[in-house]
Amino acid sequence: MLPRRSDYAGVRSSWRGDLVAGVTVGVVALPLALGFGIATGLGAQAGLVTAIVAGIVAAVFGGSNVQVSGPTGAMTVVLVPVVARFGAGAVIVVGMMAGVMVVIAAFAGIGRFLAFIPWPVVEGFTIGIASIIFLQQVPTALGVPKPAGENTAAVAVRAVGEAFRGEGNWSSLLLVLLVAVIMVGAIRLHRALPGSLLAVVVASVLAGVTGMSAPRIGDLPWGLPAPALPHLGGLQLGQLVSAAFAVALLAGLESLLSAKVADGMSDTEPHDPNRELFGQGLANLISPLFGGMPATGAIARTAVNVRSGGRTRLSAITHATVLLGVAYLGGALVARIPLAALAGVLMVTAVRMVDVHGVRMVLRSTRSDAVVLVLTAAATIAFDLIVAVEIGIAAAALLALRAVARNANAVAERVPSAPDGVTPVEEDALLEEQILTYRLDGALFFGAAQRFLAELTAVRGVKVVILRLPELQVLDATGAQALGEIVSQLEERGITVLIKGPRPEHLRVLEAVGVLDRLAHERHLFSNLDDAIAHAREHVARPARNAA
Repeated sequence: MLPRRSDYAGVRSSWRGDLVAGVTVGVVALPLALGFGIATGLGAQAGLVTAIVAGIVAAVFGGSNVQVSGPTGAMTVVLVPVVARFGAGAVIVVGMMAGVMVVIAAFAGIGRFLAFIPWPVVEGFTIGIASIIFLQQVPTALGVPKPAGENTAAVAVRAVGEAFRGEGNWSSLLLVLLVAVIMVGAIRLHRALPGSLLAVVVASVLAGVTGMSAPRIGDLPWGLPAPALPHLGGLQLGQLVSAAFAVALLAGLESLLSAKVADGMSDTEPHDPNRELFGQGLANLISPLFGGMPATGAIARTAVNVRSGGRTRLSAITHATVLLGVAYLGGALVARIPLAALAGVLMVTAVRMVDVHGVRMVLRSTRSDAVVLVLTAAATIAFDLIVAVEIGIAAAALLALRAVARNANAVAERVPSAPDGVTPVEEDALLEEQILTYRLDGALFFGAAQRFLAELTAVRGVKVVILRLPELQVLDATGAQALGEIVSQLEERGITVLIKGPRPEHLRVLEAVGVLDRLAHERHLFSNLDDAIAHAREHVARPARNAA
């Protein structure tokens, strides 16, 4: 978990590229850090402090060589209701509690399990987050005070209504549109242009020259605050556990997702998921001590880092150092930035968060994946991120089980040719009427058990049923119990059941549930199909009641 010398093995050859990438990411991160801090309700300084402290700590202790961490839009979505309900001071406690949870998760080795979250859930989750970030900026973009309410969509609708009643500030909307045009135009001119910074600079200059009445950020304290332990202020830790869990889950999920994306973009060593959790946990423990907010790995800034030539942790450390210089030297300039300019940056960032191509692929793939994506996105907007992830994963699991259950089937087979000394045509005709062989395919588990039971107990006009199990892939206790009911119902109707070839692991389940005890005789379990068929012919030749 601790830093090692090999973390900086390539610095000698890549330090120039790392420094350039770090400066580039720092320029890109500045308006985002300020904007996310304001959007959370903690202020611009909190966002800047988070980008500096969490950026350095996660870069040094994390599991990715190119990951850039700091405040993100997704974390903003989680923290806004915390600030609204418990106050700004609660964020410090929530962040530290979440940090402890993430560190514990790292030592528990949970990092590898977060990779199993289905893709439609991730895409729906991203759409929901992007929608909330965009809607959160609507009051600022229209120049109206934020209406009361906790549901972001409802607040945005009320803000639009107030603006059209003449309560808005159209200068703010003009600045938002200007920022959007510059950001979109800059990336079309050249991908390396820091569109967000250029847009903020132009908007700030225009607002200052023309004397626009759009609200500004205002003065920032000089430098970094001194670290201090949080004060609960009458709050009970139990009240904050659910919020801390949401922050911890998001910190782990978004950071590992970002690191995984970075692995695909970079030729550096793949990230260590558990060490990445450890680094993010420490970052969330330390950042609140300086007045910062919880942080995660940031996909957009990490992508800029890789594309700009970053190859080692030096680039992420440089990015934080650039922002540290702004905190000590650029406070007067930052104070003049209109809030509407940052709102425009966040709105464009929210739109860019959605991978339209990926969403289109999910929607076109299967109906089940489309349902999971839409449910997750809707739940994120209507409820919160934890509920959304729970709903998305539950829906994905249920639909996956449904698909597996549908693929499981019992296939009726013709009995092979008759033995020597018997006329094949006559014997086959006789056997086809009185012996039936079923091959059980796929998974016989709780999701498919009832269908198997209904299908196999509907057998008519036969004396012997041979159940072939070698092709069965999954068998759980519910499936075994259903198989036992099939055996019992057929035996009660005078139809002898023979079982052929269960796998060793399935045989243990059958024995544990008592399926073999329901067979008419212990000799009715076979490992060879020919032996089972020969025994079946003996039963056909004489009444089943007299059979051994």
